[in-house]
Amino acid sequence: MAESQTPRTLVIVPTYNEAENVTDILERVLGVVPDAHVLVVDDGSPDGTGDLVAARAADDDRVHLLRRAGKLGLGTAYVTGFRWGLERGYELLVEMDADGSHPADRLPALIAAVADADPADDVMLAIGSRWTAGGSVVDWPKHRKLLSRGGNAYARVMLGLDVHDITAGFRVYRADAIARMALDEIDSKGYCFQVDMTLRVHDLGGRIVEVPIRFRDRIHGVSKMSQAIVVEAMLRTTQWGLQRRFRPRAKRA
Repeated sequence: MAESQTPRTLVIVPTYNEAENVTDILERVLGVVPDAHVLVVDDGSPDGTGDLVAARAADDDRVHLLRRAGKLGLGTAYVTGFRWGLERGYELLVEMDADGSHPADRLPALIAAVADADPADDVMLAIGSRWTAGGSVVDWPKHRKLLSRGGNAYARVMLGLDVHDITAGFRVYRADAIARMALDEIDSKGYCFQVDMTLRVHDLGGRIVEVPIRFRDRIHGVSKMSQAIVVEAMLRTTQWGLQRRFRPRAKRA
């Protein structure tokens, strides 16, 4: 991509009951990447999250809102956002949480890792990584750090991917890579969605780079992490890993 031209960037932010956080995240994102647009995909939040975004969108054409009828999950929210961005010609598609755990000040570095890469390197995905050199997590208890590190190590070995933070949800994709994926076939939820997407980029032959971030746990609201999300990720990762070992040609896009 030409150095003189900023790629059209869409930051996709799924929300459910994030009224305490969503205004702040909009300010932070647009403060560091003022040329970007933000799409909030709200799953019918009863706390008025969607109304706050709608009010901001009425005064700022960089902010967009998609309301969904109910809590349909993280994976489907991102797929909906991807489709919306592809239809409108955005060149980079960003995944970002609304809870403040993803540091907005690292967005320029993540975007640059894809936009400024040598075309010969074919970088399709940049991950804001907690577990690569220079990355860190604050405010997490020891058992949660061990769970995340252990889950990522397991996925890395099972899937044969040289990625330290496969479950990370702070990401920048090249839109043309997303356009080549069979989005209708993606039914992963929770953190399993991130594993799924990493695998799909790998299967397209794209390079994945990790940019270190300082991850901070949410201050307001309630975490969406659950035992079911962890179990789904472990079961799916095991299934994909075994399929790739015994049927190495059964790759997906």
